[in-house]
Amino acid sequence: MSKNLVIVESPAKAKTIEKFLGKDYTVKSCFGHIRDLAGKNLSIDIENGFKPNYEIPTDKKKVVQELKKLAKEADLVWLASDEDREGEAISWHLSEVLNVDEKKLKRIVFHEITKNAIESAVQNPRTIDLNLVNAQQARRVIDRLVGYEVSPVLWKKVKPNLSAGRVQSVAVRLIAEREKEIRNFEYSSNYRLTGLFMTLPGQAIKADLVQRHSELSKVHDIMKNLAKDSFSVAKVDKKPATKSPAAPFTTSTLQQEASRKLGFSVSQTMSVAQKLYEAGNITYMRTDSVNLSSLAVNASKDEITKNYGSEYSKSRNFSTKTKGAQEAHEAIRPTYMGTKSVEGSSQEQKLYDLIWKRTIASQMSEAKLERTTIEIEGDSSKERFQAKGEVLKFDGFLKVYLEGTDQEDQEEEDGLLPAVKVGEKLNLDHATAIQKFTQHPARYTEASLVKKLEELGIGRPSTYAPTISTIQRRGYVVKENRDGNKRDYVEVTLKNSQIKEVVKQENHGFEKNKLFPTDIGMVVTEFLTEHFDKILSYDFTAKIEEQFDSIADGKQDWNEMIAKFYSPFHKNVESTLDTAERASGERLLGKDPVSGRQVIVRLGRFGPLAQIGSPDDEEKPKYASLLTTQSIETLTLEEALELFKLPRIIGKHNDQEISASIGRFGPYVKYEKTFASIPKDSEESVFSISLEKAIELIEARLKSEKEKFIADFGDENIQVLNGRYGPYIKFGKKNFRIPKGTDPKKLSLEDCKAIIDQKK
Repeated sequence: MSKNLVIVESPAKAKTIEKFLGKDYTVKSCFGHIRDLAGKNLSIDIENGFKPNYEIPTDKKKVVQELKKLAKEADLVWLASDEDREGEAISWHLSEVLNVDEKKLKRIVFHEITKNAIESAVQNPRTIDLNLVNAQQARRVIDRLVGYEVSPVLWKKVKPNLSAGRVQSVAVRLIAEREKEIRNFEYSSNYRLTGLFMTLPGQAIKADLVQRHSELSKVHDIMKNLAKDSFSVAKVDKKPATKSPAAPFTTSTLQQEASRKLGFSVSQTMSVAQKLYEAGNITYMRTDSVNLSSLAVNASKDEITKNYGSEYSKSRNFSTKTKGAQEAHEAIRPTYMGTKSVEGSSQEQKLYDLIWKRTIASQMSEAKLERTTIEIEGDSSKERFQAKGEVLKFDGFLKVYLEGTDQEDQEEEDGLLPAVKVGEKLNLDHATAIQKFTQHPARYTEASLVKKLEELGIGRPSTYAPTISTIQRRGYVVKENRDGNKRDYVEVTLKNSQIKEVVKQENHGFEKNKLFPTDIGMVVTEFLTEHFDKILSYDFTAKIEEQFDSIADGKQDWNEMIAKFYSPFHKNVESTLDTAERASGERLLGKDPVSGRQVIVRLGRFGPLAQIGSPDDEEKPKYASLLTTQSIETLTLEEALELFKLPRIIGKHNDQEISASIGRFGPYVKYEKTFASIPKDSEESVFSISLEKAIELIEARLKSEKEKFIADFGDENIQVLNGRYGPYIKFGKKNFRIPKGTDPKKLSLEDCKAIIDQKK
């Protein structure tokens, strides 16, 4: 055994570090957290200062056992988990569990996995920072208290098996409130009138009428005036301008830019960045600092001068505006600025390229531009047009990188304009006025939600990705594309003194990879906002984060902070359980024309449903599940009544009926005892699916069911089955993996029993 045992969080990082430390060091991974709050109960002793009850999860017992053995044999144990709060907590849990002398324990941190950084860390060990540990404990305890106490309120007052989270519920609230804004948005329109003017030498200038008008009659009047007017240049304005590069990446800005430019989800970005970090290619990927070390600044300067010339170099120090940012940390950057590309998956290569370009660009000269504005005026009508152009005089940082934007439906970019003088005569070739509609507030993407959370001071770099994954996994939010709708718009043209008006169609409202609240998300948010307004307050959530930062800085006692939070919170929970009415998002749609009974839409035990009648009526109520594309808040009476026409008989197959209907898992077709889901992305709907398509789905399902069974041992309750991830053994309600290299088709009953006993 080596004299030194180094414990890191991941196997990939262990492999990279082992290369730098030599034969006297053994580097092992603890695979993340080795202890957590016990899962079955609250596991927090409220009466004794909120003391947590930690346990080692079953899947970590073997890892801990091995680490204990290695730690006992080693002369020194180096705890080298990540440098953030979670990493500090992991080191503290290891120190508590390993049972080794404190003198043998050394805590080391580094924000890049390079030989110099590792050797420097080993030469400068420190003790575990208990303030950071307590900040992490405070977060974990408060999150458990909120989840453990609010979730049962939701089970009783909304729907079974729901859950609440301190930060997650606030994130859902942002999405739900944005959806309400969009639904309440009132569209208006005006006309963008553009003229194409020609100089006498025949150069074109495209210019917009400065004033926009909403009345079509006014547009026609202007066109009539333009038809008989003559034009000249009224004003030419030239101004020098500069563009500056964006700061190096933080966790948040990397997630946003990878979403815009690479189409990565937030969790995908963090997963790929983690691999780059563990391979020693980039600095630590959870940071809210834009600071670069002097070493990185100097290395960037050398790289820029060598590749582009000294005139492209301009060293800068950026400062972080985010609350609670740690300037001692660095921004996300390549560990070696001279390395322009790395090995690895295509995703790793693309993300690294983005990080390298952003870092290099941040240390480059501003781009120099000349912005020109030409104003054109009608000699008699005095209608004024404006054309804007831009000339790039020196590209500077733009040679390498330009930051993306979240702005949608941007106007055309400014182009190059011809040289003209004030008073110069121009001819109007033609003019076009197009009806433009106002746009509702944009729905959140994963990246723009992170940006909003950061602006509000909610969450920290380590929490963005898990928060967004959690709200989708819990079914409060879905990320999807949605088709737009056709909309008429008017276009008026003037050409050769002739004015023409035509009505055209455009597709509007198409959404790609946007976050939508589900009905459950909307109902839960409304309930929590009404009864737990403090917990769901943006300011309150941000202040809690500030208190965690204060604990991390040693300025606040974590037990006292939780006590102040818990007392009013617990009273709120108890009063809500006693007094709050059940929430279902119920809406009255109108009356059923056949029975005369009321038709409502609401949230039921298994999801949103429409209902005819009430339990108080003599006749029992009728129920129908909503389609996945329908919503409680927007469903109409007509759409609800259509749902009660289900199940719909489509036709017959082998003299047996095939029907279509909606169940708790969405739309399906049924043939005898076989059910087949209608795919969500299919153009077929439960109301229009053809017999041919239904038979196709049924046959595919029957084939799948047939192929699922490899062997069935009857009374023994043991089966060999094909699953999503390959063959497995099913014994009662438990599944057992088949060892690699074993042919599942040749397994006997005795073989299966042996595998089950071994796995047990």
